[in-house]
Amino acid sequence: MSKTILISGASKGFGRAWTEAFLAKGYKVAATARNIDTLADLKAQYGEAILPLKLDVNNRSESFEVVEKVQQHFGTIDILINNAGYALNGAVEEASEQEARAQFETNFFGTLWLTQAVLPIMRKQQSGHIIQVSSILGIATLPIIGLYNASKFAVEGLTETLASEVKQFGINVTLVEPNGYVTDIWGNGIISESIDAYDGIKKAITEGHDPDTFGKTSATVPAIIKLVEAENPPLRLFLGKVALPFAKQTYEQKIKTWEEWADVSVAAHG
Repeated sequence: MSKTILISGASKGFGRAWTEAFLAKGYKVAATARNIDTLADLKAQYGEAILPLKLDVNNRSESFEVVEKVQQHFGTIDILINNAGYALNGAVEEASEQEARAQFETNFFGTLWLTQAVLPIMRKQQSGHIIQVSSILGIATLPIIGLYNASKFAVEGLTETLASEVKQFGINVTLVEPNGYVTDIWGNGIISESIDAYDGIKKAITEGHDPDTFGKTSATVPAIIKLVEAENPPLRLFLGKVALPFAKQTYEQKIKTWEEWADVSVAAHG
């Protein structure tokens, strides 16, 4: 039987590439976007196999309404892919309250709302697969995107906990952790107030940019297809060649520091 996939942020980037691939493979896809006109060509090509739905993931009630529509239309939801998100660019000190909250509303709470909405359906089915699009920056950080880093760290903690809670119901959970890719997420959120003191580090990051560290979105398609078809999907999956070396370097440094301070830590136990 063809799987039914609900994916957010389907209008561009990973979401668009993956939605096209799912449809080409014969899956049924409920594809959400803020502007579903961007999905008109896929609707014309694939007809009833795709259900475009307007969704602002920041809106909890709208997220639940969308899930109900998908359930009524297709009769099931086998896979949820929480893909909607963006990166807020700027130093931690520069972020306004509104900008910081907006980053978490989309990247963290948007993921939470759709997850909560599908869980009753998947629990009843005793099956399902929830895929959260996180980032290598959910386990390691880079400067000048601190709020984005933080939002993805939050997604990581939420999802790892979720996996341990829902395994008993036959529900699989996966964190997809891409390294940098050439997508629109990097240009959608620029902090409005700049502080001159951070100009140096911003310049260093810009000048140190290596295009080879950014992957091609289209190259992720075989990996995501393999993931949704896996009988025993992993809790974590990196996308790209940069992520694993970066993660190893980060955790080696963390372990070294913890070990250097181990005597202090143990003494603090009492």
